[in-house]
Amino acid sequence: MTRIGILGAGRVGANLADRLASAGHDVILGRRNPKAQSAAPTEDLHLGISCSDQRTAARTADIVINATPGDSALDRLTDLRGELAGKILVDVSNATRDAGGLPGDLCYPGSSLAEQLRAALPDTHVVKTLNTMLFMVMTAPDILATPPTAYVSGDDELAKKTVTGLLGDLGWQPAWIEDLGDITTARATEAMILVVPHILRRHGFKPFAVSLAR
Repeated sequence: MTRIGILGAGRVGANLADRLASAGHDVILGRRNPKAQSAAPTEDLHLGISCSDQRTAARTADIVINATPGDSALDRLTDLRGELAGKILVDVSNATRDAGGLPGDLCYPGSSLAEQLRAALPDTHVVKTLNTMLFMVMTAPDILATPPTAYVSGDDELAKKTVTGLLGDLGWQPAWIEDLGDITTARATEAMILVVPHILRRHGFKPFAVSLAR
């Protein structure tokens, strides 16, 4: 059992928290305002989930997942540099400008949120994954008719191996996980977000993933 801190209690964070707790992990859900309502009301949480502010979640967890909005994540997580030191930070966010409620232009063209986090948090092992799909696919990849792909980017091989194990707990089969290499490869997967608003306009909010077909 691993103590996992999830920063962000919206649909992404709550969904990940529920599945990881069901897999036997001790999960602490970090809300920006612990007293505010969110997508995960306290009374509906799995027994393996507790709630706190984000600083406490980052400080007390062994592994931290960033499920906060990507356009503001860099400032928020840089403020937690001390709490995140020596830990694995799993970044599942995409940093885009808002375009009428849908993802717009990239915040970091020619780079990526993951690379910015890696530079701002030199004592933290940043691993990028699960950012190329709608949130429900993150924890139930088998709901799609075609096997999806979870891309993984990061500089530390042990950290990526640990994150790959967590992906297995979320239902991802080894054949569906693609290790792209170091953290600079995250700019490729983050750029995949640019196709998402077009898919949503045509098909609505139905589960999908941007995947590799062989």
